Amino acid sequence: MRVLIVEDDLRIRLALIEDLRRQNHVVDAVDDGQTALDLARSCVHDVILADIMLPRMSGLDLCRRLRSEKSNAFILMVSGRDDVRYKVEALDSGADDYIVKPFDLAELSARIRAVTRRRGEKTSAILEYGDLRLDPSIRAVTYRERNVSLTASQYAILETLMRNPRQVFSRDMLREKISCYDGFGDHDSVKTHITNVRNKIRAAGMPHDVIENIYGVGYRLYPLRGS
Repeated sequence: MRVLIVEDDLRIRLALIEDLRRQNHVVDAVDDGQTALDLARSCVHDVILADIMLPRMSGLDLCRRLRSEKSNAFILMVSGRDDVRYKVEALDSGADDYIVKPFDLAELSARIRAVTRRRGEKTSAILEYGDLRLDPSIRAVTYRERNVSLTASQYAILETLMRNPRQVFSRDMLREKISCYDGFGDHDSVKTHITNVRNKIRAAGMPHDVIENIYGVGYRLYPLRGS
């Protein structure tokens, strides 16, 4: 999952980043509400963890704005105030859950799992291209059970191509897919990421390139024999 942390306490923010990345989540982290709103508008997040007391825009206002803009993210509000009034206000603002500081990281992870189950989230089907497998539920790529370690941007490109194996994607289309990960996603970065994906998969043992360059158009997966 992709998680956005909105927390102005550096110590808490770093602890959350480390814990969630250890669970193989893609994590964005900011320290004020306005920056969080801008990022949430440009990237799709599965989960948003937001403190109530934030610079520039409160967590409650952030939540209201996101819901008014039809965000479907699971929003978990974080606060040091253990009072029913604040919990009610947070939930009425559109939050899915409320947790009080200080909290245990294991409890936070359990709450995320519980709410996503209640919202009917199902494990994404494993994508296959010959012996190459991509498991979206844990963001893992393997070739004949050998791990292929990809960066977030490289993973995003490969997942896009594997979900749409017959479609040709222009560099601009792929740039949009990775701009949230590397901050700019220009044409050169797309080309570099694709080269690195090819090299890493070949290093894992695949005897041929997985990504085809359609000259002047874009990229797609090489068609498999019989497809």
